[in-house]
Amino acid sequence: MPMTRWREREAVSIENGSLRLTALRSGGHIAEIFHKGAAVNPLWVPPWPTTDHPEYKGSGDFEAPLLAGIHGHNLCLDLFGAPSSEEAAAGLTVHGEGSTARYDIAETGGALTMSAELPLHGMRFSRVLSLDGEIVRFRETVENLTATDRPIAYTQHVTLGPPFLGKGATEFAAPATRAHTYPSDFAGQNGNLAINAPFDWPNAPRHDGRGVVDMRRMANVERSAAYTAQLMDPHRERAWFAAWSPRYGLVFGYEWKRSDYPWLGIWEENNSRTHEPWNGRTLARGMEFGASPFPETRRAMIDRRELFGTPAVRWLPARAKIVCEYSAFARKAARMPEEYR
Repeated sequence: MPMTRWREREAVSIENGSLRLTALRSGGHIAEIFHKGAAVNPLWVPPWPTTDHPEYKGSGDFEAPLLAGIHGHNLCLDLFGAPSSEEAAAGLTVHGEGSTARYDIAETGGALTMSAELPLHGMRFSRVLSLDGEIVRFRETVENLTATDRPIAYTQHVTLGPPFLGKGATEFAAPATRAHTYPSDFAGQNGNLAINAPFDWPNAPRHDGRGVVDMRRMANVERSAAYTAQLMDPHRERAWFAAWSPRYGLVFGYEWKRSDYPWLGIWEENNSRTHEPWNGRTLARGMEFGASPFPETRRAMIDRRELFGTPAVRWLPARAKIVCEYSAFARKAARMPEEYR
């Protein structure tokens, strides 16, 4: 099918009267879900140049291949977090091979089919994307090509960024219940939340003990960084997150089957990381729905087993497949819709 370019990257787009979706061949990232009426792409575009040809630099720099190509909606498979030192030496990078593989892309009847072999994981992944008005529909298949049962992480790392994302302005909603801050110091002195603390959504405890941070609005501070894990309401069949931009009058989010992805991780980066390629100039908020609560090594994920009585790992049986369906939505709204409050 005809290819297009996205910031000098190999890409493919589909569109209708409401939306334009662009996917990258390298890494399979969803680079944009552009809403034509609001004239904005809510997904994060890194402030540094990215490339279709990230270089693997070995175990000492396992983040480099991902950061060299990352955009918007990133697939984490079958890691959510860092590899072990042995895995890194064997070629695995942060968030797994699904983030850096080269995807075959075909168009059939207006839908995109993306597929990739993940030889280091012994897996095959495919994704079908289609547009339905102001909705993007996703159908994914994860296949275990090995003869062993596999403990896997499987997270949709959706990241929002400017101009849709604004300090002190963008509002968020989700059917979250119990929540927990990151188990260790997530971002050094720039972290703004307490370490290893349970809480009830949306009131996360501050690091200085002076009250709480309301997770329903992007903080209006000079610098901040945090990660929290939110358990989606176990009494609901469907889970979701919604983000509303007053600047664009647009509500954007995703909806999924709660049993597929019981966790919503919220990652915030607000000019906190000063090293390359971040350089203290990145504003982003990840709304990361998945099978595991925290980004951590595979061993740590397995040792954790559960949080709040809910599994922290998903099993993929030998020679078996997982099929998941979810959707993204974007529509004009004068305020956060009542259905999401």
